[in-house]
Amino acid sequence: MAELYVLDTSAILAFTDAEPGAGEVRRLLEEARAGRCRILACSITIMELFYTTLRERDEDQAARLVALVKSWPISWVEPEERVLLQAGRLKACYRLSVADALIAAVAKLYQAVLVHKDPELESLGHEVRPLSLPFKKSPTTDLGA
Repeated sequence: MAELYVLDTSAILAFTDAEPGAGEVRRLLEEARAGRCRILACSITIMELFYTTLRERDEDQAARLVALVKSWPISWVEPEERVLLQAGRLKACYRLSVADALIAAVAKLYQAVLVHKDPELESLGHEVRPLSLPFKKSPTTDLGA
């Protein structure tokens, strides 16, 4: 059986924005196209991609990004009741946004590897199998020390 992955929104943006970790996401997409793995994503990712791009660019680019991602070899999971309840369990136990709780719930229920670059999801190590991409570095101030 092919390995199963769930892409967090942060992993998708790492790829589309050519951030560190983009090569790993590209590899997974190529493997999925060749039928050597399967990729899932929670449909709330569409909302996150849209509003993130809308804030940084404009509505046309946000819509184009959503269309592009929907053309990828990804199966989209709608948050049915079992996903919502699992997300509720995770949100009650961990400091997660609603979107991250839903995405992590999909990974847990489908026993998939969660591909992300979100430090918030690191606390879920024993709930899901993570594939952590390089986190963005925080800007530091050089104080001449």
